[in-house]
Amino acid sequence: VKLNKPTFTAWCNSHLRKAGTQIENIEEDFRDGLKLMLLLEVISGERLAKPERGKMRVHKISNVNKALDFIASKGVKLVSIGAEEIVDGNAKMTLGMIWTIILRFAIQDISVEETSAKEGLLLWCQRKTAPYKNVNIQNFHISWKDGLGFCALIHRHRPELIDYGKLRKDDPMTNLNTAFDVAEKYLDIPKMLDAEDIVGTARPDEKAIMTYVSSFYHAFSGAQKAETAANRICKVLAVNQENEQLMEDYEKLASDLLEWIRRTIPWLENRMPENTMQAMQQKLEDFRDYRRLHKPPKVQEKCQLEINFNTLQTKLRLSNRPAFMPSEGKMVSDINNAWGNLEGAEKGYEEWLLNEIRRLERLDHLAEKFRQKAAIHEAWTEGKEDMLQKRDYETASLSEIKALLKKHEAFESDLAAHQDRVEQIAAIAQELNELDYYDSPSVNARCQRICDQWDALGALTQKRSEALQRTEKLLETIDQLYLEFAKRAAPFNNWMEGAMEDLQDTFIVHTIEEIQGLSAAHEQFKATLPEADKERLAILGIHNEIAKIVQTYHVNIAGTNPYTTINPQEINAKWDKVRQLVPQRDQALIEEHARQQNNERLRRQFANQANVIGPWIQTKMEVSSTLTLPLPSSFSPLQHIRVGWEQLLTTIARTINEIENQILTRDAKGISQEQLNEFRASFNHFDRKRTGIMDPEDFKTCLISMGYNLGENEFSRIMSIVDPNRMGLVTFQAFIDFMSRETADTDTADQVMASFKVLAGDKNYILADELRRELPPDQAEYCIARMAPYTGPDGVPGALDYMSFSTALYGESDL
Repeated sequence: VKLNKPTFTAWCNSHLRKAGTQIENIEEDFRDGLKLMLLLEVISGERLAKPERGKMRVHKISNVNKALDFIASKGVKLVSIGAEEIVDGNAKMTLGMIWTIILRFAIQDISVEETSAKEGLLLWCQRKTAPYKNVNIQNFHISWKDGLGFCALIHRHRPELIDYGKLRKDDPMTNLNTAFDVAEKYLDIPKMLDAEDIVGTARPDEKAIMTYVSSFYHAFSGAQKAETAANRICKVLAVNQENEQLMEDYEKLASDLLEWIRRTIPWLENRMPENTMQAMQQKLEDFRDYRRLHKPPKVQEKCQLEINFNTLQTKLRLSNRPAFMPSEGKMVSDINNAWGNLEGAEKGYEEWLLNEIRRLERLDHLAEKFRQKAAIHEAWTEGKEDMLQKRDYETASLSEIKALLKKHEAFESDLAAHQDRVEQIAAIAQELNELDYYDSPSVNARCQRICDQWDALGALTQKRSEALQRTEKLLETIDQLYLEFAKRAAPFNNWMEGAMEDLQDTFIVHTIEEIQGLSAAHEQFKATLPEADKERLAILGIHNEIAKIVQTYHVNIAGTNPYTTINPQEINAKWDKVRQLVPQRDQALIEEHARQQNNERLRRQFANQANVIGPWIQTKMEVSSTLTLPLPSSFSPLQHIRVGWEQLLTTIARTINEIENQILTRDAKGISQEQLNEFRASFNHFDRKRTGIMDPEDFKTCLISMGYNLGENEFSRIMSIVDPNRMGLVTFQAFIDFMSRETADTDTADQVMASFKVLAGDKNYILADELRRELPPDQAEYCIARMAPYTGPDGVPGALDYMSFSTALYGESDL
C-alpha cells in the first residue's frame, strides 16, 4: 500500500490536471465522489450522470455509486468495493478501486500480437527492449529494479534523450532517477515511483510498476503505427505462406492421382478373351478386387483434391488474392476428364466381362429386358407431348413465368436423365438383331417408335424453352421500365409537392426590397418549368412504352407498378395544380408589391414628421434621464429584444453542436467530406416535412432514387438496421451509419504498401535489417527472399523494392 499510494496519486493527477485540478490525499479527496467522477470523465472521454452537490453523507454515497456504476458499465466486476467504504476513507478499498480503474482504462485495451491487457503490455515491453542485451523483462517487479528497462524504453523511442551506452547495471539509483527525470521533463509522464523504494525493496510492487509502465505505452502510442504496420504485413505474409503450401499439396496429390489413372486405364482397356469360363471368372474376380480394394481410396483422394482446391480458392478470394491456376494438365477439369476416361474404360470392361460370361444364356432373358425398359419409358413419355405444347405462358405474370421456367428446367434435367434408358433400349435391340432373335422385326419397330418419339420430345422441349425465355425477357423489360418510372417519378413528385408548398406559402414582407427578392425567386422558378415539363413528358413516356409493349405482344400484367404508388394521373394532376398556382402567385406578388409601394410612401411621410418632432423628444428624454423613477412598462420592447438575442445565441450553439457531431461521425466512419455532403443532400431532399427525420416511405423512395433494387424483405432488413427500436422513423445519424457501412472497404495492395512505407521510415525502399527488426524472423526472411532489388535513383546498396512486392501479393504480378 505504501508503494501504491504515491504511484496511484501521481497517476490520478496526471489525468485530473487536464481538468485543472488535482488530489493531495487519495483516500480523503475521493470521499465526496466529485473528483472521482471527474477522473472517470477525463480518462473515458464520456459524460457521467450529474453529481450531487450537497455535503451530506447521502450525497457523497450517491456520487460514489454513480462512479462505481459507470465502472461496472464498462464490463468491470467490482468485488467487495462499496460506496460506503470509499466515503468513509477506507484506504485499502480506495486504492483497490483506483487499481481497478487503471486496469480497465490504462491497461485492458492494450493489444500486442493477439495478446491484451497485462500480457499485452509485458509483450510490448519485451519487444521494445529486445535489442538491449542487458535488459530481460520477464515480469513487473524484479525485472525493473536496475532501472535499465525504463531507460531502454525511452532510448528505443527517443534515443536523443538518454546516452544509453554510459549506463551501468550496477548503478540502479542513477538509472532509475535518469529515467524518471527524463520521462517527467520530456515525455510529460509524472514521477510515480521512488528510486530508493524500488532499490530497497526485494520485490517492487507489481501494480505500481504496471501503472507507471502503462504511461510509457500510451506516451509512445504513436510508435505503435510501425508495430501495427508490421502486424498487418505479418498477417498478409502468413496467409500467403499458407496458400503456397496448399498449392504445393494440391500439385503433388493431383500428380499422384493422374499417374494412377494413367497406369489403370490400359488394364481396363485390355479385351483379350480367355478360352475357359474359369479364366473369365478369374478376370471378373480381379475386377471386383479393383472395385472393392483399389478404387475406393482413389475416389477419396479425388474428392479430397476437389475439397482442397475449393478451400484454397475460397481463402484466396477472401484475402483478395488471385485465383490459383494449377500446372498444365492438373486442373480439376483435367482430373475429372481423366477420371471420366477411367470410368468409361471401367464401364466398358465390366460390360465386356459380363457379355463374355453370359454369352450362353438364353436370348429370351435379353428380350424380356428390352420389353421391361421399353414399357417403363413409354409410361414415362405418356402425356409429355401435350404438356410441352401448352401455351400457358401467354397469360402468365413474371413470377409465374419464372416458376414455369424452373419447372421446365427440371423437366429438361429429367429428360436428360432418361437419355441413358433410350440408349440402353436401342443397344438391346441392336444386340438382339446381331444374335438373330426370332422376333427382331417387332423389337425393331417398337425401338423405332421410341426413338422417333424421343426426337419429337427433344424438339418440343427446345421450342417451349425458347417461348418461355422470350416471354420472360418481355416481362423483365416491363419490370425494368416500372423501376425506371419509380426512380424518376419519386423525385419529380417530391419536386412538384415542394413547388406547390412554396407557391402556396404565405409570405410576410416589410420592404420593397423583400418583395422584389421574392419576385426574382419566383421568376427563376418559372424559368425551370420548361425543363420540368420535359422531365414529366419523359416519365409519362416510360409509362407509354410499357403500354405499347403490352399492346404489341399481348402481355398479361397483373396489378400496378410494384415499386411506387405514383401514377401518371397523379403526376398530371399535380402538374396542372402547379401551373394553376403560378399565375395566382404572380397576382399575389403584384398586389404585395403595390402594397409595399404604398407603405413606402407612408414611411416617407412619417420620416418627414419625425424629423420635426425628433429634437423635442430628445430634449424631453434628457430631462427624464435625470429622474430616479422606475422604468415604465413602455420599455418592454427592450425585454423582447433581449429574449430574441438569447434565442439567436441558443440556435447558433445548437447548429455548431450539430456540425461538430457530423464531423465526429465523418471521422469515425472513415467517410470523406464529399460523401457526407452527398448523404446530407439526399437526406434533406427526401425529408419533405423538414423535421430532420424521414418516415419509412420517404426513406424507401430515397434508396430507390440512389439505385437500390428493393423487395419487401430487403427493405425490412434495412429498416431493422436504421430503426432497431421500430419507432417508425429514420434519423440523419442512422442514415449516415447505414450509408457508411455500405461504402466500407477492405485491405488493399495500397494499404500493405503504406504499411511497408511506415516500417521504412517514409523511404521508397526498405533494408533487410529494418525488416528483421520489425517482423518475426520467418516472415522477415520470406520478404527478403522475394523482394526485388530497388532500382530507383535514391537507392542505397542492399535496398529492397517493397512496392512491387506489395502489388504482387494481390495478384498483379507473380512473386
